Amino acid sequence: MSQIITLTTDFGLQDYYVSAMKAVMLGLAPEARLIDVSHDIPPQDIMAGAWVIRNSALLFPEGTVHLVVVDPGVGTSRNPIALKIEDQFFVGPDNGIFSLFYDEFEVEAYKLNKKEFWREHPSNTFHGRDVFAPVAAHLGNGTPIGQLGDPVDDLVTYHWAVPLADKDGLQGWIVHIDRFGNLVTNIPDDLVKDTIDSGEVKIYVGNTMLAKFVNTFGEVEEGEPAAYIGSSGMLEIGINKGNASKMLSVDKGAQISIVLQK
Repeated sequence: MSQIITLTTDFGLQDYYVSAMKAVMLGLAPEARLIDVSHDIPPQDIMAGAWVIRNSALLFPEGTVHLVVVDPGVGTSRNPIALKIEDQFFVGPDNGIFSLFYDEFEVEAYKLNKKEFWREHPSNTFHGRDVFAPVAAHLGNGTPIGQLGDPVDDLVTYHWAVPLADKDGLQGWIVHIDRFGNLVTNIPDDLVKDTIDSGEVKIYVGNTMLAKFVNTFGEVEEGEPAAYIGSSGMLEIGINKGNASKMLSVDKGAQISIVLQK
């Protein structure tokens, strides 16, 4: 079994939190390869973490363990869970952080209630170190996931709003803003193709209007906005060598409208 363990958190790197989790895992699984996916998830932003792990996890080798901690409900009644999805394992809070897998993949889920796999005397506020890290290490060492807790099937699920399509065009929303300020929408590539085809459009977002789709940033002048299908397969709005969120005055949740020109 792979001993790759990835880490995705909203902890940042200023404090000791990430290093403490790594120390616990290496104490239990000294041969593990620890891979940082991101520690810059916006604080308490569960769906931002869900987006990052959904777009990265299944690219890793079979048997990889993904430790994901964006956990504003730490210490409350929310369950710690371990999942098997495809040939990968996931460990984290049952707060919707894994939601973006649930519609597409079969999920085998367990509530982490076998405390012999935790650290002794776990803190009420740092389950990343005391619950999730040791469980991830045990999975990396080959412990069967079913030994870590009892099966569970009523997982917490969040959904982004569904884009709307009709004869006049498309309406969607900005669901993620990446480090470069690119605006990721909830409009998938196939919906754009099915609704727009090769028709002329006007695309309204923030304080601007775009008149076409392009393949990449370089097809527009520096400082100009571009509408394109991003690497996640979703429609994005970016600025060539600029920050679309700032320059177009757009935050998460903002509307984007694509109007077909008759």
